Amino acid sequence: MDTTRQGAAVNATGIGVEGPRGWAFRGVDISAEPGSLIAVQGPSGSGRTCLLLALTGRMRITEGTATVAGFPLPKRMGAVRGRTAIAHVPGVADLEPALTAGEHLQEQALLGHRLSGSLSGSLPWSRRYKDAARARIDTALAAVGLDPTTLPKGLRTPVRDLERLEALRLSLALAVMHGPRLLAVDDVDLKLSAAERALAWQLLRDLALAGTTVVAAGSDAPSDALIVRTAQAGTTGADGTGRRDAEGTAASGAQDTTGSTTQDTTAPGPNGPADTHEEEAAHAFAETGRA
Repeated sequence: MDTTRQGAAVNATGIGVEGPRGWAFRGVDISAEPGSLIAVQGPSGSGRTCLLLALTGRMRITEGTATVAGFPLPKRMGAVRGRTAIAHVPGVADLEPALTAGEHLQEQALLGHRLSGSLSGSLPWSRRYKDAARARIDTALAAVGLDPTTLPKGLRTPVRDLERLEALRLSLALAVMHGPRLLAVDDVDLKLSAAERALAWQLLRDLALAGTTVVAAGSDAPSDALIVRTAQAGTTGADGTGRRDAEGTAASGAQDTTGSTTQDTTAPGPNGPADTHEEEAAHAFAETGRA
């Protein structure tokens, strides 16, 4: 993993995604420098997953303008996908419960870029390839703080036997292995204790400090995170666009009490998606297939 690569700048103005069920989200404004930690916050069904997929080129935005790493969306979705990675997104970037941690890591290393040079050096059974894959795996594990010796059976531990925080670390290790400029992580706080949530956010902050831009959905973000909020389906601003008035009640309620930087909030249109996380995810996956 190339830890010296610069993160991706993210700039978005009034972006939204509309699908068969209406607006997943709309009216999102983001301005983030490379290496930023961006926290997407909002209730289930408010478009958080769709926003992550849109910013990584895996879902086509249908209104507004955006650039990620200098590439415009949706025109250069392929270029953005090649420079970004996703982790912990149910139904899109799932871990396989029956496979071991080591098998996941080996597979991800195999899917990475081939080594340059001779043909023999790029073959999976060559010594050079194996050494390079081992180095990438070790670097990725170190970056996310996953020590194989702490797992019940080391890297032979099946995913179903991992604790939730360990599974999150493994998912992140797979995502950062090939040096993405932007990393998107969903449900950072899913079924984690308060202490575990703090550890998870600290891990993401460390990745951002190392240079990778991180966009993560979850609550209890650290005070130095850039906050982007999504709203309940059916909530619209005074102008009917779904944006919130900066001086209105909604914007006042959106102010973060921890001192985090809060950017423009979002709200779906009147035909918004269902108000459950499962239905939002199904909507996102359908749109991802189209992308």
